[in-house]
Amino acid sequence: MTLGKRAFFLIFPVVLAGYLLAALSVYFIESRAVLALERTRLSQQLDHMAALFRNEVSQSRSFLYSMLEGNAVRLFVSESDEAYRNNALGLRLQQSVRSLSDDPKKFISFAILNPDLTPGYYFENSDDPFAEIGPAQFALASRLAGGSQLRDWSFLHDTETRQLIVYSEFIDPVTFSRPLPSAKADALLVQVAIEPTQFLSMQRALQHEYEADITFETAPQPSSSTNLSAAVRMAPSLFATMTVPPSHGSGNMGQLKLLLVSGALVMSFLSVGLMIALIRRFITNPISALDRQVTAVMSGENADIRETGAEGEIGRLTGNIKQLHDQSQRALNLVQQASWTDTLTGISNRAHFNMLAADIINSVTTNGGHCSLLFIDIDHFKFVNDKYGHEVGDDLLQTLAMRIEAAIGGIVARRQMLPAVFARLSGDEFAVLVQSTPRDGTIREMCAAILGLFSNGFEVRGKYYPVTASIGVAICPTDANNLAELISNADAAMYQAKTDGKNRSSRFSRALQDKRDRIRQIQEELRLVDPDEQFHLVYMPMVDTGGKVIGCEALLRWHSPALGNITPDEFVPIAESTGLFTKIDWWVINRAMSEYHRLKQLFGPETVLAINISSAELHSKSISDYFSDCAARHRLDPRIIEIELTETYAVKLGDQLHRNIETLRERGFRISIDDFGAGYTSVQQIIEYTANTIKLDRALVQNLANEESLPALKAMIALCHAQEMIVVGEGVDTPEKLAMLTAAGCDHFQGYLISKPLMLPELTIWALKQTAKIAGPADDYSSFTDRDRQSGISNLS
Repeated sequence: MTLGKRAFFLIFPVVLAGYLLAALSVYFIESRAVLALERTRLSQQLDHMAALFRNEVSQSRSFLYSMLEGNAVRLFVSESDEAYRNNALGLRLQQSVRSLSDDPKKFISFAILNPDLTPGYYFENSDDPFAEIGPAQFALASRLAGGSQLRDWSFLHDTETRQLIVYSEFIDPVTFSRPLPSAKADALLVQVAIEPTQFLSMQRALQHEYEADITFETAPQPSSSTNLSAAVRMAPSLFATMTVPPSHGSGNMGQLKLLLVSGALVMSFLSVGLMIALIRRFITNPISALDRQVTAVMSGENADIRETGAEGEIGRLTGNIKQLHDQSQRALNLVQQASWTDTLTGISNRAHFNMLAADIINSVTTNGGHCSLLFIDIDHFKFVNDKYGHEVGDDLLQTLAMRIEAAIGGIVARRQMLPAVFARLSGDEFAVLVQSTPRDGTIREMCAAILGLFSNGFEVRGKYYPVTASIGVAICPTDANNLAELISNADAAMYQAKTDGKNRSSRFSRALQDKRDRIRQIQEELRLVDPDEQFHLVYMPMVDTGGKVIGCEALLRWHSPALGNITPDEFVPIAESTGLFTKIDWWVINRAMSEYHRLKQLFGPETVLAINISSAELHSKSISDYFSDCAARHRLDPRIIEIELTETYAVKLGDQLHRNIETLRERGFRISIDDFGAGYTSVQQIIEYTANTIKLDRALVQNLANEESLPALKAMIALCHAQEMIVVGEGVDTPEKLAMLTAAGCDHFQGYLISKPLMLPELTIWALKQTAKIAGPADDYSSFTDRDRQSGISNLS
C-alpha cells in the first residue's frame, strides 16, 4: 500500500471523527442557546399577556368602585318606585356604564343581584338589547353567596360564549359600604364583567404563532428542559402555561445540523487530500486554535471568537461559528437592554434602576460617601390624562424625562460629578440617584432645576398643562442603609411635599416616618374595629345663664387595644379620607339615642341631645332616613335632637347638601353650626345659615371675651339673635369668660368651667352636685373653688 493510501486510511477516519465531534458540540451548544433564547422570548410574551390580564382585572375593580362611588347606583337601589327606577334610573346607570369605558364597542356588563340572587338590574354594552346575565355569572354569584368572602374576582374562560373577567362585591343596601359578615345574607351583590380584548387578542396571536394552546390552571405546570414551554402567574391562584410541540421550529435546527455535518465532511476530504505536508498548517493548527477559542467561550474566559486567518473549509467553519456566536450574543444583549429600558421614555426602568442603585448604595455603605435619592411625582397628571387623553399624557412624560435628564446632566457636568442614575419607576413617578457631598448645594440645585420646569405650567408642543412636581429627598446612609428603605423614605418625603402645597421639595425626617406609620396603623385599626368593644361616648353638658343643664353634647372616644387612646382630631380625618366615616357616624347616632333616656332622667324631658356627624356624611341622602329611623326606634322626639355641623362645612354648603339639611329640619331635627368664627365666616354667610343654634368657637371666645372686645362680641351675638338663632359659648373655662359672654347676651354655655366630657356614671354624680350647687346660696359659677377651676382647665389637655 502506498504511503498516500496509508496516510489517507489512517488520517481520514481520525479527521472525519474529529470534525464530526466538533460539529456535534457546536450543534449541541447552539441548539440549547437557541432553545433558551426562544424560551426567554416566550416567557416575555407571556409576561406581557399577564400584565394585560392584570390591567384588565384592575380596570374591572376600578370600574366597580367608580360605579359605587357615583350617585347613580345609590339612587337606583334606594328608589322605591319600581317603574321610575327601571326606566329613568336604569337609563342613568346605562349612561354611567358607557361613560366609564374608553372604547364604546368594548363588552362591559354591570349587574346588581338581590340578597336572594334574583337579578335587580343588568346591563351589558353589546349588540343584544335583550341580553341577560349568563349562567356562569349566576354560578359565580351562588358560590360567593355560599362562601365567606365579601368580594372576589374570577376569570370565566371555560364558557362557550365570551371569556370574561368578573369582579364581585357585596354591599350593604343602606350604608353602601362593605357589610359585616353577619349581614352578608341581606347584602346586595354587585358584579362587573368585562371582556379582556387586549389580553384575548394577544392570546390568540401567541397560539397562532406557536401552534399551541394556552392552558389556565390553578397551579403552575412543571416545565421540561428539552421542550419549549413557559408558564406565567396571572393571579394568586391562576397560571397560564404554553407548551410548544417539538415540530415547531425544527426546520432551523435541521439546517444547522446539515450545515455543520457538510462542513465537517468537506473539511475532512480537503485535509486528507493535502496529505501529511499540509495537515499541521491547514488542519491541526486551525482546529486547535478554534477548539481553544470555543472552549474559552464555553468556560467564560473569553466573550468573543476571533478569526483564525485560516483558509478553506476550516476558515469558513470558524467564521460560521463566530457568526452564530455573535448573533446569539447580540440577541441576548438586545433582550437585556429591552428589559432595562422604559419603553415610553427611553430611560432606565425600575428594574435597571434597582440594579444600579443597589450597587451604588452598597459601595457607599461599604467604602464611605453619600448618595441622595430624589423621588419625583407629577401632580395632577391624572387630570391631564383624563381631560386631554393618554397620547398627550405620553407626550408629556416623554418631554419631561428628556428635560429632567438634560437639567440633571448639566449640573453633573458642571460640578464634575459621577453620572446620576435617572429612571422612570412607574406611571408618573421618576427617581434620580446622585452621588454628592452633603450640604454642597447639589441636591438643592437639582430640585430647583426640576421644579423650575413647572414654573408656569408644563409646556409640550407649544401648549401649557397645569401639572407640577412634588419631590421627596432621602440620603444614604443618613436616612437609610438599603435601597428599599431609601425609596420608602423618599416617598414619604414626597407625600409631605404634596401635603405642604405641591410643586416643592421636602427632605425626609424621622418625624415623617413616625407620622406615616401612625396613619397606617390607625387606618388598619379602623378597618377592623368593633365599635361596640372599642368606642364609647362621653357627654359634655350645656347650661343656661341660671346654671340649669339644657342639653348635652355626645362626643366619641376610642380606646384601641393596640394603639391606646386615640383622639377624634386624629382619627376622624383619617376615617373621612378612607371612606370609613359612615360606620363611625351611624354607630354614634344609634348609641347616643339609645342612651338618651339616662340624660332625660338626669336633666328632664326637654334636654337637648347634640350629635356631631362627619361633614362628608351629609353628601348621602340616606342620613336623614337613618336619623328618623333611629329616633323612631328609640321613641325620641326629633325636636330634642340637635345635629352639629362644623362651620367649614356650612361655608361649602351646596344645593344638594342644602336640600339634605332642609329635609332634616322638616322632620323636626335641630341644626347647629359648630366651631363658629374659626376663620371662614362672612356676614353674608351668617345671614344665609339655616341653623337653629350657633356655637361660638373656643378660639373666638378666647379672643373676644374681654372688655375691649365686648362691643364686637355683643354685635355678633345680636346678629345671630336677629336670625332667630340660639348662641352657645364654647370653651368657657374661666369665670371671666363666663361673665363676658353673659354680658354680651350669650344664651347657653359649655366648657371645662362647667364640666369636662363625662361618661354616664360620672355624669350622674356631676348632676347631683350641680343640683345641689344651684339650690345653694350661690347661683352662679363664681362660687367654683380654685381647685375646681384648675381641674377643669387641666382637662383641656
